[in-house]
Amino acid sequence: MDELILGATAMAFAVASLFFLRFWRDTGDRLFALFAFAFLLMSCGRVGFGLTQDQEEAHPYLYLLRFFSFSLIVVAIVDKNRSRPPSA
Repeated sequence: MDELILGATAMAFAVASLFFLRFWRDTGDRLFALFAFAFLLMSCGRVGFGLTQDQEEAHPYLYLLRFFSFSLIVVAIVDKNRSRPPSA
């Protein structure tokens, strides 16, 4: 059952990544590209958890992947909301 849940969340993260990738292609906004990459990393992390034999979550590199993806989301939001100089 755990593998089923991990697979479903991995698929959901991958679909969210594809949606953000499409929005980035349509708008060219860097926020959507960073979100797409972050959700792709989350999907890879879930696949990694599903492929490990030990389900005790004692794999720090998978948590570092999750930490990096959430950090990327924060960077994307800060980048989007930083003050830009007014164009003349």
